[in-house]
Amino acid sequence: MKLLNSSTVSRNSRLKLGAIIVALAVLIILPLCIESDYIKHLLIMVCIGTILGMTFSMLYSAGLITLGAAAFYAVGAYTSTMLVTSLGLSFWAALPLTIIISAVLSLGFGAIFVRNAGVAFVIITLIFVQVIVIAAGQIEFLGGWGGIMNIPRPDSLGPVEFVSKRDCYYLILAILLLIVVIYNAIYSSRIGRAWRAIKLSPNLAGTLGINAYRYRLLAFVIGSTTAALAGCFYAHYFQNITPGAFAGWLSIYVQLYAVLGGLEFYILGPAIGSVIMTFVPEYLRVVKEIEPIITGLLLLIIILFFPGGILGTIKNPPDFNLTQLKSRLNRMRISKAQGDKS
Repeated sequence: MKLLNSSTVSRNSRLKLGAIIVALAVLIILPLCIESDYIKHLLIMVCIGTILGMTFSMLYSAGLITLGAAAFYAVGAYTSTMLVTSLGLSFWAALPLTIIISAVLSLGFGAIFVRNAGVAFVIITLIFVQVIVIAAGQIEFLGGWGGIMNIPRPDSLGPVEFVSKRDCYYLILAILLLIVVIYNAIYSSRIGRAWRAIKLSPNLAGTLGINAYRYRLLAFVIGSTTAALAGCFYAHYFQNITPGAFAGWLSIYVQLYAVLGGLEFYILGPAIGSVIMTFVPEYLRVVKEIEPIITGLLLLIIILFFPGGILGTIKNPPDFNLTQLKSRLNRMRISKAQGDKS
């Protein structure tokens, strides 16, 4: 039996490794097979969306629901922009400084926010996003509501100049893969196990010696710093930023990336959700008038009937028993008839 189990695990590991290698090969070759810069741009947006979705999933894994994913996305974008445009630093010098500054800020704010878990945390993070957006719009040094234009692209690395969509895609892909490796290592470590215990029951986790506040604060800092890293790339890729780009709806979309893919799939779930939420609305623009309606209906169907998300549904497909369905409809019909008689 042990030999059988070990051979099964070994086979599953080889299959998983093979799938990862194939996926990496596809991601690397994909822009070489696509001529359209528009499609390459969408792929870049998928990578950004995946990173943001992963930050939401990280907080969810620790039992926190946030509506403030866009806050440190904006902090990263504005911090990197000011370091480059005002201090004259290169993108590669501004990048680590942006990460450090965002980590310090997230530690300071998180120390206050995380003490209020539950609904209070959701409301606080939503308000925090609005404060960041309004502050960026009111401060002239940050460009005001008109934003900041002509932000330099990332400085060249040897022959790579980061002017084309393909070069920018490979840069964000490298950032995404680095984050995936780090996140996977964290989820597989004692920290990840502590987060899962806290999510199941903070009180029970406390009896096991797990400090829920500290572990949640760690999740907040890591997630916020990751969002800031994505914001840093965003600013230099689009070469302009405005406060409106980080408004509350962005945080809602970040939630949808994770929910659509599957909340229990902390890395692959946001990737699947980001692909759907990026490509489906874009290709529905041919019916611009009803595109929001179609997108909204698709989201409602998935959320209401497939609460486990796409990956959750694939892993545990719902049991559509027609006999039970007919029986339930008959009972409803009988109950309605009895109500009409009374």
